[in-house]
Amino acid sequence: MLQDIFIAAAAVGGNSANALTQMGFQHLMSEMTGRPGEFVVSWVVLIVLVVMSAMSWYWTVFNIIKATRLKSRGNKVVNEFWDAPGAQEAINVMEMQPGSEPFSKIALDAAQAAAHYQRTDNPSGLGETLSRSEFVDRALRRAVTRESARLQSGMILLATVGATAPFVGLLGTVWGIYGALIRIGATGQASIDAVAGPVGEALIMTAIGLFVAIPAVFAFNFFNKMNTATIAQFDTFAHDLHDFFATGSRVR
Repeated sequence: MLQDIFIAAAAVGGNSANALTQMGFQHLMSEMTGRPGEFVVSWVVLIVLVVMSAMSWYWTVFNIIKATRLKSRGNKVVNEFWDAPGAQEAINVMEMQPGSEPFSKIALDAAQAAAHYQRTDNPSGLGETLSRSEFVDRALRRAVTRESARLQSGMILLATVGATAPFVGLLGTVWGIYGALIRIGATGQASIDAVAGPVGEALIMTAIGLFVAIPAVFAFNFFNKMNTATIAQFDTFAHDLHDFFATGSRVR
């Protein structure tokens, strides 16, 4: 009798150990590859998560490079503008900046607006409608809005991935558990080795969804904070440019 108990316990332990070997990602992929027809939804979920992860990491790396360049050149460009001996020299310095540099583009838009107003300022022209200050202010507002929008590249995607990836993974989990219950009902086997494998494989989808979502959420929050600070710098620079091109001197 005691020997039978030991044999049964050993069998249960063996089944449990065997079940644990069926709960890994490698076993999931072997099952999905060996029976692709039964795992159509799982394949779709996995491919969607891989695509979402690749896109979020692309925009994360892209924004890191962009933010690094902007931070290293932003203050330098602003200082070069104000250190120039005259307005034309400052404009020349801004025209020499890279096409992706936002501070120089804001300054050039203000300069072009002031020059355009000066050319068309006559009794029957633009001067009757808007003052020089208002015209420059409108140009600066458009420039700041445009450059602020460019800072948001990829932010919507990062927010979308962070919010939806866990639910996409959960869909794979729910579908996997549903399939496992169907197979258990069809075979009539509800032992640990019959249940642990399919359920463990299904839960892996939720884990993958979280691995995709968490970096995207961190990246979104990090870039959102950086963009807020940069937009504040845009506004400060734009106010100083308005005073400079509207009055001819910088108000300190």
